[in-house]
Amino acid sequence: MSKLKQTPSQTVGPYFAYGLTPTQYGYELKSLFSPVLAQPHAQGEHIRITGQVYDGAGQTVMDALIEISQLDASGQSVTSVPDAEAKGFSGFGRCGTGTLPQNHYAFETVKPGTPAPGQAPFIDVCVTQRGLLAHVFTRIYFDDEAAANSQDAVLHSVPAERRATLVAKREMTGAGPLYRFDIHMQDSPHGKETVFFDL
Repeated sequence: MSKLKQTPSQTVGPYFAYGLTPTQYGYELKSLFSPVLAQPHAQGEHIRITGQVYDGAGQTVMDALIEISQLDASGQSVTSVPDAEAKGFSGFGRCGTGTLPQNHYAFETVKPGTPAPGQAPFIDVCVTQRGLLAHVFTRIYFDDEAAANSQDAVLHSVPAERRATLVAKREMTGAGPLYRFDIHMQDSPHGKETVFFDL
């Protein structure tokens, strides 16, 4: 009886640069999704989200793939391609860490609206990288939404001492608001492991 080979999901590696973010890496293929979620006419506060992915040794990961999914500025989901085109907002973005300076990722989007009373604005994040057998999921909350964050049930399901790993820090730059969100795959001298959720 022949032995079965490993499948791609069991051997996660940098091949996704070619298949999922080819434009970013200079391949002659078109990326289905980019790091730009919001076009200039999209409603809401236009923001930039940036950060780095750190391994257990505190080193930046140069071949991680970050995907984000979010609601629009009014707290609504994008339901179709025509809806996305009309809003100028896709609701989903994808970025690799291998081409930007110091292995950063960066997204251009709008700050999401509150999905429902008692919930804080957030962005869902999926991380894929070399060495992971399956991708992991986390969330971005915003440090300037303290009142909403204090009532969010998901954020408060996380031990108090670890909640800060889910909160992006706002900075004002010449290009507008920027939120910094670093992702730590494990505890390291550079920071505490980011909270990842079981889905």
